[in-house]
Amino acid sequence: MSIIFDNEKKLFTINTKNSEYIFQLLYGKFPIHLYYGKPGGEYEEHKVNWIAFAPYYPEHGVEYTPDLCKREYAGFDNGDFRASSIKIRNANGDMSTDLIYKSHRIFSGRLELPGLPFADTAEDTETLELTMIDELTGVEVKLYYTVYAEEDIISRYVSVTNSGSDKVVIEKLMSLLLDLPDHEYDMISLYGQHWKERHFQRHPLHYGAQNVFSRRGASSHQFNPFIALAAKDADEISGNVYGFNFVYSGSFLDEVEVDQQGFTRVQLGLGEENFSWRLAVGETFTSPEAIMTFTDSGIGQMSRNFHKFVKAHILPPEPFAQRPVVLNTWEACYMDINENVLLEFADAAVDVGIDMIVMDDGWFGERHEDNAGLGDWYENKKKFPEGLKAFVDKIKSRGIKFGIWIEPEMVNPDSDLYRAHPDWCLHCKGRTRLESRQQLVLDMGNPEVVEYLKNSFKKTFDGVAIDYFKWDANRHLSPVGSAILEPECQGEAAYRFMLGSYELFRWLKETYPNAMLENCSGGGGRYDLGMMKYSTMIWTSDNTVPSYRIGIQHSSMLAYPAATMSCHISNHHNICNDPRQLKYRFEVALGGALGYEFHLPHANEEVKATIREQIKTYRKYEKLILDGEYYPVANPFEKNYSAYYYTTEGRDKFLLSFLQFSPEENAREITIPVLEANENAIYLEEFSGKSYTGRELRSGIKVMTDNTDCNSTMWSFILQ
Repeated sequence: MSIIFDNEKKLFTINTKNSEYIFQLLYGKFPIHLYYGKPGGEYEEHKVNWIAFAPYYPEHGVEYTPDLCKREYAGFDNGDFRASSIKIRNANGDMSTDLIYKSHRIFSGRLELPGLPFADTAEDTETLELTMIDELTGVEVKLYYTVYAEEDIISRYVSVTNSGSDKVVIEKLMSLLLDLPDHEYDMISLYGQHWKERHFQRHPLHYGAQNVFSRRGASSHQFNPFIALAAKDADEISGNVYGFNFVYSGSFLDEVEVDQQGFTRVQLGLGEENFSWRLAVGETFTSPEAIMTFTDSGIGQMSRNFHKFVKAHILPPEPFAQRPVVLNTWEACYMDINENVLLEFADAAVDVGIDMIVMDDGWFGERHEDNAGLGDWYENKKKFPEGLKAFVDKIKSRGIKFGIWIEPEMVNPDSDLYRAHPDWCLHCKGRTRLESRQQLVLDMGNPEVVEYLKNSFKKTFDGVAIDYFKWDANRHLSPVGSAILEPECQGEAAYRFMLGSYELFRWLKETYPNAMLENCSGGGGRYDLGMMKYSTMIWTSDNTVPSYRIGIQHSSMLAYPAATMSCHISNHHNICNDPRQLKYRFEVALGGALGYEFHLPHANEEVKATIREQIKTYRKYEKLILDGEYYPVANPFEKNYSAYYYTTEGRDKFLLSFLQFSPEENAREITIPVLEANENAIYLEEFSGKSYTGRELRSGIKVMTDNTDCNSTMWSFILQ
């Protein structure tokens, strides 16, 4: 069993393959955290060193002092002055929440989260449901711990039920709380902006709060929901590391606080700045899911735990026998597209062995620039005179798949939709409707809006042989108000927006089950586990310049597997005629699922021949890249190069990459170890034909830097 309750000691123990999580019911009613680490590790029994000014319960004395205890969940204004997990405005106006244990149950499998993405179960999945109650108000909070033992993952979320006699308002809600007994950790997080997403940063914890967050209505380019706490001596292959992530795509709060005792409190959830929820009598609200993992084998093993979990329990089933290599029209054509242009692209794609042509923005309504047409989801008859179906049939007759771009959540003021329904966008009454990219945001929390989109897409796409949808979202939410919500419920608008978007995602997948869905938000603005539940992959960044992309892909792999990364070879000047640059961009793009994004019809025969060979190479190593285990060897945020390898579980294949992204005036020799090689084995390097012992690989492969910004080398080692 993964979850054990010792009734005599009132002790809960949650086991994964390589970790153990323990908490206890103090006095049979207060859940106190004791330990999270490797199995059988030492930990101290609960003990409080009382500090003046710390409130306590008279009947228990200082032994239960909320502000000094390591807790499983923390109500607001009940003697704990650290960051709270839940804040509720009660019927009498105060916000005090005092939760005590009521009951628990342990069961196989897990519960569904209404309207939300959540991880699928495994055969051995178990869940602990711990019911807490505020006896004064009747509010009941259930803490859920779902165990994925094989991946060393524990999932956490909560449900809040108003079992009292009057409405209440949830003003803060967190899905996960972990109190650690020390603070000797570095915090790892991913920051950035549009075109520069997910940059690696690592810094020591300090007393006080250190948070990452989004207030944007999207998980955002600026901060990713993933964080980790790594022991100060932890590196890629050794040391204690705790990893955390959030299965949600809207605003979030990752909250880390070091308190007066040097304890560290970690929380993930919806926070309070962009969220509130009125809970009527008898109603239940369920939070999004958060996940956590522990390893004593370094940052790389934390990443592999997440990768294995995401591939097994988050990503949807693959719609095709193998991922299609796509040619997207955006950087070559922008919105200057029509039937003849797309057919020319399709012919060029077939010629080089590309599997799918993707028609990006510009095919619908009066969409000639980005100032009009969003919301009018019907084909532009001037561009496609015989209609979308006839055009797609011509594409498919060439033996190639077809994909199409959509941006359902947005609307241009210059559109038929907005002119007919101006109150269907998010807005605050009497305030300016702020535009971004000359567009507004539809109120996806309004059921009429979601139904309109379903009907529009069904009318336009039914009978059309579409193999792939690229779902984009090119702005954030502000101001956030809904015409259908009462004044006291306006704090629900952003969360309801996300629920409506998820509903449309599910509908699209159910209505077109054979189509692949790729998510995009100006690149990686919603690169999160919520979107990955519905998307086969995500457009990693609008930035495909290798010197930037190498770092973006490295950081993305801290928490997300290569199978989620859409990696294109592109060129803002429409074509790469430099063979070395084309090779380099290809080897960068081999970090994930391969695609192309330039004016292929304008390419010369040498470039086309190179692409044919690149696709053959990708197909040879595709399974290893998308399904294999990932081992980073050099962090590009610490060096001027990246190095990593993919390997099989049996360690019979290794694909090693070296990518230098800034020049060095004086060349030097770099050593790149392949640490998972079997020391006593012999490996053949396929590209050179040279043989290596496993001991040689572990000692390191030699490679030279140079004075260019496009120096790359790949090695493929096969066990003999």
